[in-house]
Amino acid sequence: MYTNLAYSTYSQNNISIESPEKLIKMLYEGVLRFSSQAKKAIEDKDIEKRTYWINRTSAIFAELIHSLNYDGGPVAFYLRGLYTYQLQLLSDANLKNDTAKLDEVINVARGLLEAWKEETEHVMV
Repeated sequence: MYTNLAYSTYSQNNISIESPEKLIKMLYEGVLRFSSQAKKAIEDKDIEKRTYWINRTSAIFAELIHSLNYDGGPVAFYLRGLYTYQLQLLSDANLKNDTAKLDEVINVARGLLEAWKEETEHVMV
């Protein structure tokens, strides 16, 4: 269910996915956008939008978990744990209207995005 939601989010915009690397970058960017929207909804006391944006963010993390390649070594297992923890933070943020939990998700996503950009640039050189 979450997988289809995350995929359709980007398909709806008619974005041509050139590579799996680009898709991962876009998913991390989506986490940043959707988490920020969820944080704004909490600040605005908009329960419906809070739930919507947190569900969208959760869908992306579910997609990221499903895309992991465990044959590549321990990094995939680490990322699975990290993504699962982000899902827990999102759930807590939703239940408790806790923007600090969303800040943590945003900070992790920023770090992941930067690391991903560095890695993909390094590989392409």
